Amino acid sequence: MIKEILVVDDEPHMARAMAEALRRKKYEVETAGSAEEALTLLGRDLYRMVVSDIRMGGLDGKELLKRIKTISPRTVVVLVTAFGTIEDAVDVMKFGASDYILKPFSADQLQEAVGHYYPRDFSPIKYPSLLSVDPLSKDLMKMAERAAKTNATVLIQGESGVGKELLARYIHDKSPRSSGPFVAINCAAIPENLLESELFGYEKGSFTGALHSKPGKFELAQEGTLVLDEVSELHPSLQSKLLRVLQEREVDRVGGLKPIPVDVRLIAVTNRDLRLWVKEGKFREDLFFRLNVLSLTFPPLRKRRDDLKLLAGHFTELFARENGKPDLKLSPAAWEKVMGYPWPGNVRELQNVLQRAVILADGESLQPQDLGLPEVGAVAVQEAESSDVSLAELEKRTILSTLEKNGGNRRKTAEILGISERTLRNKLKEYRVSGPEENEE
Repeated sequence: MIKEILVVDDEPHMARAMAEALRRKKYEVETAGSAEEALTLLGRDLYRMVVSDIRMGGLDGKELLKRIKTISPRTVVVLVTAFGTIEDAVDVMKFGASDYILKPFSADQLQEAVGHYYPRDFSPIKYPSLLSVDPLSKDLMKMAERAAKTNATVLIQGESGVGKELLARYIHDKSPRSSGPFVAINCAAIPENLLESELFGYEKGSFTGALHSKPGKFELAQEGTLVLDEVSELHPSLQSKLLRVLQEREVDRVGGLKPIPVDVRLIAVTNRDLRLWVKEGKFREDLFFRLNVLSLTFPPLRKRRDDLKLLAGHFTELFARENGKPDLKLSPAAWEKVMGYPWPGNVRELQNVLQRAVILADGESLQPQDLGLPEVGAVAVQEAESSDVSLAELEKRTILSTLEKNGGNRRKTAEILGISERTLRNKLKEYRVSGPEENEE
């Protein structure tokens, strides 16, 4: 069974306090009093996320992290410690931790950290880094391999859901920095007033609630790769600070007295057309040039028909196996439906549709009605495949249609699209779509 969050701490009162703080945010939480107990629970069930103390009797949190990543590579792990050093933080990032929190911390800080990293889409089976047979994809991967051999900054652009984050990971894994940390941060998922300290770190007492010093993501990615997802959403003031980091190769912590050298390979990811944003004055031109040293554009799925066929078969087999239906296949009519749909939400939409179809299917094969896809005329499909419809227009169509299908529920829409609620809110503001901030189910 797949469960939500496991909290691990050998201090019972601390485990209870963390669990209660997360339950107040409507998460389902279980607790374990040791790493050994946690591993016993992980042997029976899989968890989307584990929040664990580092220093415990017996196995410590670092060893637990390593074993979790062997048992369930897609489980997100956030570690908690009262004895944090930069060396420890970099180590846990190398082993696959998403973040770490320093004690003492407030319930709000714990909730924010979990909210940033909690995986909405989760499968216990680790997907291959990239599946591709289409000529466009093969050309892109050859370019990515050449880029990986350098230390140059890479800009990855493409529509939402195409697999830009997987391409960033592919570059890291093929690079001389592959043994270093791979740290990713979504610039749109973190409030503007917190993003600076998340990126660059802060010193004790630099602001209310800064009870200790903490290195930022640049320091945590030392000798590795830092991915800035949705980099277009950076506030102008942070754009200028990021530009300085790229120029000087050093960061200034919030409240810090001296700069700290950093050795990091930066990959910037965006679903925006940054050249257009520069023309419109929404993004600094000098920062764009710094990020655009090596540029890769991931083609949409509708233009990669060979990949569509490969991925549809792969996801159907994967989710069928995962749900105890190993013989379930797409029927010929369902295949026709899959290949005739333009997939405006790209690979993420394909994955979600097939996962839902497999779960709900009660026959021996998936039928067109199991997919729940709208009827799309041949002319519309041809237009989507061959025309130069702007990325922004396709993105708008996808967001508005997904919002409509979910009855205006913004939280659910954001989860399906794989973007933050803040990003969704900003985009709807651009489209002049009014309504409640969140339409609960």
